[in-house]
Amino acid sequence: MPSDPASPELLVIWHSRTGASAQMARAAARAKGAVLIRAREVEAGRMLDAAGYLFVGPENLASLSGEMKEMFDRTYYPLLGRIEGRPYATIIAAGSDGENAQRQLDRIATGWRLKRVAEPKIANFDAQTPEEILAEKQVSERILQECAELGEGIAEGLRMGIF
Repeated sequence: MPSDPASPELLVIWHSRTGASAQMARAAARAKGAVLIRAREVEAGRMLDAAGYLFVGPENLASLSGEMKEMFDRTYYPLLGRIEGRPYATIIAAGSDGENAQRQLDRIATGWRLKRVAEPKIANFDAQTPEEILAEKQVSERILQECAELGEGIAEGLRMGIF
């Protein structure tokens, strides 16, 4: 559990290749009690100190981005059996689908025995050509607002002891 139960922390863990996931993670992390941390900087101890998690990343070639996957590879076994029951949610930036990255992330969360507390958020940017896929993205205000509401909802649930 978190080191200070009076102040439960939502860890917003992100990776971005084209800016979309970074924008969405920042929007979600505006919530009181949320802390934004890039996937490559995450350590198992930092995750142990958090009360819940919001994973935000892109789908690349029908799977999680490399940096997100590497974070899970690095922290999975040190955390196995130590974070069971903690809440999590996800935001995926996708060119067309996002479902495979979502499934991959859910399988990892299932192994940790985390509890999903919100429906998956997949933002589809309809990028089909190499140029569109590699281009910097600009996330719409509507999607950013949805991400902010998701972050606030989870953070509020942690503060209220719902999760």
